[in-house]
Amino acid sequence: MSAAAVPVPPPQQRSAGVWRAAWRRLRNDRVGMTSLAIVAFWVLLILGAATGLIAKNWQAEVGVPNAPPTFLGPAPKETGSDPLANLVDRDAKPVDLSDIDPLAPKYKEWAERAAKIQVEEPVRAETLPFGGDRLGRDVLAKAIKGGEISIFVGVFAAVLATLIGTLLGALAGYAGGKIGDFLEWVYNVFTSVPYILLIFALAAVLGRGMGTVIVILALVGWTGIYRLVRAEYIKHRTREYVRAAEAIGVGHLSRMFVHILPNVSHVVLVQLALHVVQFIKAEVILSYLGLGVSVDQVSWGTMLAEAQAELVLGHWWQLVAATVCMATFVTAFALWTDALRDALDPKLR
Repeated sequence: MSAAAVPVPPPQQRSAGVWRAAWRRLRNDRVGMTSLAIVAFWVLLILGAATGLIAKNWQAEVGVPNAPPTFLGPAPKETGSDPLANLVDRDAKPVDLSDIDPLAPKYKEWAERAAKIQVEEPVRAETLPFGGDRLGRDVLAKAIKGGEISIFVGVFAAVLATLIGTLLGALAGYAGGKIGDFLEWVYNVFTSVPYILLIFALAAVLGRGMGTVIVILALVGWTGIYRLVRAEYIKHRTREYVRAAEAIGVGHLSRMFVHILPNVSHVVLVQLALHVVQFIKAEVILSYLGLGVSVDQVSWGTMLAEAQAELVLGHWWQLVAATVCMATFVTAFALWTDALRDALDPKLR
């Protein structure tokens, strides 16, 4: 008599993790992946500019002043007669200046000496790929270098603001009590002043500079992240997994940043991405108004400020270059942020 066959249980399928499932949803979003490719391209550009591989000599005057883009061809040279030529008497005798200027006899000798000195001036291009500014600097190199400064400021200011908002929001939401009330009072003080006016006031007090702009934007922009993180911590601090961690003796810091923070990380990441776009636009506005980066640096805001005077003379290429570069990166980053928010949304899992 044969023994009954023991049924073999089917292999258990492990469910995909949170981040793997989010990446799968993001990968299926064509707009999100296209935007991510554009953002990655800009990241490579600014890394090349930071390391000196590209746009290293953006301050070099390689073209004639206000050199037009290559597809427009060289600017027509003005030709015409001198309107005062008919008023000059060609038969008049030269005036002897020796009685008027005691140095007049030396002028001829000095002119001969100056003619012997050969000064080689660099050859400047009549046209540039995307045109040149009023000093003959390449607009394309300036746009790439300006993107490095603007994106660098936006990313680092957003990271610093996210750290401040996350730490204060976690403390207020988890601890509550007098600590939460005090942090709420600080939050209300910062939000009671209009956002843009607070930025202008701090910029006027602290002065110009890339580091100053980062600090100003971080000090002003942490409030939105604080509010969302605080609400998430209030909701999670009474969950079962937090109570279980408390029951086995886990400390407060471990519960705040090891147990609760991973469950609210999607909110933090989305806010970080949103603040990058917001701070890039804020830096451009500050630099345009003369309160941003220092004068020896270039950003998209300083390019727009320079292009304002050039546009009156019909030189539009610097304005177009800065606007197109900024609009391309900001739009792509915003669309990627929307796709990332949808991918991390727990309601869509």
